[in-house]
Amino acid sequence: MVSVILPDLGTEILIPVCAIIGIGFSLLQWLLVSKVKLVPSPAASNNSGAAGKNGYGDYLIEEEEGLNDHNVVLKCAEIQNAISEGATSFLFTEYQYVGIFMVAFAILIFVFLGSVEGFSTKSQPCTYDLLKMCKPALATAGFSTVAFVLGAVTSVVSGFLGMKIATYANARTTLEARKGVGKAFIIAFRSGAVMGFLLAANGLLVLYITINVFKLYYGDDWEGLFESITGYGLGGSSMALFGRVGGGIYTKAADVGADLVGKVERNIPEDDPRNPAVIADNVGDNVGDIAGMGSDLFGSYAESSCAALVVASISSFGINHEFTPMLYPLIVSSVGIIICLITTLFATDFFEIKAVKEIEPALKNQLIISTILMTVGVAIVSWVALPSSFTIFNFGTQKVVKNWQLFLCVAVGLWAGLIIGFVTEYYTSNAYSPVQDVADSCRTGAATNVIFGLALGYKSVIIPIFAIAASIFVSFSFAAMYGIAVAALGMLSTIATGLAIDAYGPISDNAGGIAEMAGMSHRIRERTDALDAAGNTTAAIGKGFAIGSAALVSLALFGAFVSRASISTVDVLTPKVFIGLIVGAMLPYWFSAMTMKSVGSAALKMVEEVRRQFNTIPGLMEGTAKPDYATCVKISTDASIKEMIPPGALVMLTPLIVGIFFGVETLSGVLAGSLVSGVQIAISASNTGGAWDNAKKYIEAGASEHARSLGPKGSDPHKAAVIGDTIGDPLKDTSGPSLNILIKLMAVESLVFAPFFATHGGLLFKIF
Repeated sequence: MVSVILPDLGTEILIPVCAIIGIGFSLLQWLLVSKVKLVPSPAASNNSGAAGKNGYGDYLIEEEEGLNDHNVVLKCAEIQNAISEGATSFLFTEYQYVGIFMVAFAILIFVFLGSVEGFSTKSQPCTYDLLKMCKPALATAGFSTVAFVLGAVTSVVSGFLGMKIATYANARTTLEARKGVGKAFIIAFRSGAVMGFLLAANGLLVLYITINVFKLYYGDDWEGLFESITGYGLGGSSMALFGRVGGGIYTKAADVGADLVGKVERNIPEDDPRNPAVIADNVGDNVGDIAGMGSDLFGSYAESSCAALVVASISSFGINHEFTPMLYPLIVSSVGIIICLITTLFATDFFEIKAVKEIEPALKNQLIISTILMTVGVAIVSWVALPSSFTIFNFGTQKVVKNWQLFLCVAVGLWAGLIIGFVTEYYTSNAYSPVQDVADSCRTGAATNVIFGLALGYKSVIIPIFAIAASIFVSFSFAAMYGIAVAALGMLSTIATGLAIDAYGPISDNAGGIAEMAGMSHRIRERTDALDAAGNTTAAIGKGFAIGSAALVSLALFGAFVSRASISTVDVLTPKVFIGLIVGAMLPYWFSAMTMKSVGSAALKMVEEVRRQFNTIPGLMEGTAKPDYATCVKISTDASIKEMIPPGALVMLTPLIVGIFFGVETLSGVLAGSLVSGVQIAISASNTGGAWDNAKKYIEAGASEHARSLGPKGSDPHKAAVIGDTIGDPLKDTSGPSLNILIKLMAVESLVFAPFFATHGGLLFKIF
């Protein structure tokens, strides 16, 4: 047994301390955001208090920007309240349905895994070392079920807290925009950081505590211990699936309905308070892009940790009971929280944003700084927490690996993530030629816009796939499947920063909507639009990260599944595997068809309702009557709850049906097929939708001579761009982001049920 520099006690202190620092930092950011009050200040009621340090001058500026307007503050508070209530009621309704599923699936896990040894309570020979005795399968069944519930609850809480923080911050960002774009940026970014750090720290802390509690029972049986921990990843991802699909259907039904009737038919601006779907649209940003994204990235983080721990438990770390190297994935994540904390200070404290053009570089710098610092952090961790040489399980053999090789595996994942982020930005930001070409194609109508947008999406897949392929090759060559698992973890090690810039987008989007609905000046709307345009690009970068990490996580889980199910090779030339491969490649299309159709049918109801209100409520277009927002919120809620069940069932039942009836070889084919086709569709769908959205914004902003030649709002090219944006909505916010959960979730579910499938699976082939 080779000693490491960091003692076990150091590991036991480091991981929880870093998690607690992360939670503390997020609370500090929340306190700073809460200093912006949503009640009119006493100074606002009398002009004398507004004179301030420069006497008369300040008062004039404040008057001009509406700082002294009582009604604006009250109106913002009222709108924020409506958005928050809508989002909370939707999530509670969703969680009731998801709760029933959680209980049913937990029972299924217990029954299936318990039946592996016929519910025996006797100790069994270990899977990988038959001379040693391990805990009974019934214990693994019980603990896997507990881990599943813990993962599910943590995922739900992460998403819910993220949504609460976003709805708390949106109106505050609007009010700060009166003082300048820099102040508004800091509020939106701090709020995103609250969510990022809470989620990263909670995920780490719950996983660490779970491992230590389970260890009290398992003792030296680390193989059984970490096998049961895989339930944590399954719980996290299964909740993320419903959050992403349900939230995505909700937000896009409202968005498409609001755009088609409001912008195209009635020619009123986006987020106009006369539009009945406007509150539902803003609620949707929070439940889809915030709660859904939070649960999704938490799921990736939990699964990559679980995949790495499973492989490590049957490598020299687990066999020799080396605690610090065993928890290397958690130590990397702990250091990631501290690195992200330092990175966040660059955006909020070290540098101040003074102009609109500085917003996007500030957000991109977050990614670059965190990646550079994290590379150094990982190098130090690999040096102090790993022995200089160790062995890693590699499909039945033990492969000798050096600590510098494992460092390179993490680093290659980390930098591949950055490359995918920047390629995504190049294809979806209107600062570059691909989106400008799409905007230019609107001159000849919606058809050419759609053709150009689809072509852009397909083309944008090329470089990310090469980046993923390179990181797979390097990490597998160095450290087999464990290398791929830690490469995925490397990509997710800066998850706090990634989520902060991702959550920033919907918060800015909501802030713009609130400014429009509260009737604030054109200049303030311009500022929130600038924040929102940068947020749109960062949201696309966030989706790129999520898809790239999902590909690596899924492959690592696939490797762990193949090891657990005792498959020595997956041979594509055998019919059992090939039929699985071809069916697996079809599943992302089936899933996308379901989610797209769901958005379409929900949007249809929304369009009819918005039209009905415009036609039957007298004075609505003139602004003298108020629309019925509640009915539109209800349409979105009902549609998304009803429509999220079939796609969810497809993903959750496929591995069970294939494993039970066709066995582990066919299931391994299904997993490989869905991974290969799912990643491509997910990247192209997300980038096509993002490009259409930003092409529309490019025309609306009219910031360049070229953009002005296509505009203004309401022109034919603009209408063509709105149609493209509307088609892209379900692609970029429902189907695309949900697909990365499909490929991960099927893999982690197969891993959890692997012992059952290996023992009782393949019924059809046994009969014939």
